[in-house]
Amino acid sequence: MRKRKVTYPVARTATRQPRAPGLTPEQRARATVAEIHPTALIGRKDLVVGDRVRIGGSGLYAGDFGTIESLVGGLIPAAVVRTEAGKTRRVRGVDIERILPDRASAPNRPAEGADL
Repeated sequence: MRKRKVTYPVARTATRQPRAPGLTPEQRARATVAEIHPTALIGRKDLVVGDRVRIGGSGLYAGDFGTIESLVGGLIPAAVVRTEAGKTRRVRGVDIERILPDRASAPNRPAEGADL
């Protein structure tokens, strides 16, 4: 009996994209590598539970408005935010943008230092 010819699959490197000419290894950025945001490690002191915020960044609910429900400590400080649609999301402190209340919608309070 005759031995069958062995077939091998195509090498995985056969479909690899060509590299950009003239770039050094330091200049090439791999698309699969996550970038570390160094300022994300610094906690924010201006955020308080109940503040109105806008979710920034590029993640889920980016650009939505919400309210801070709790602040989460740890290596990368974050906050649990409930959006106006009722969804809850944990967001890094760096990706939160505080919204200052409008003077028109705030209750009428006397200005600081005003004599009554």
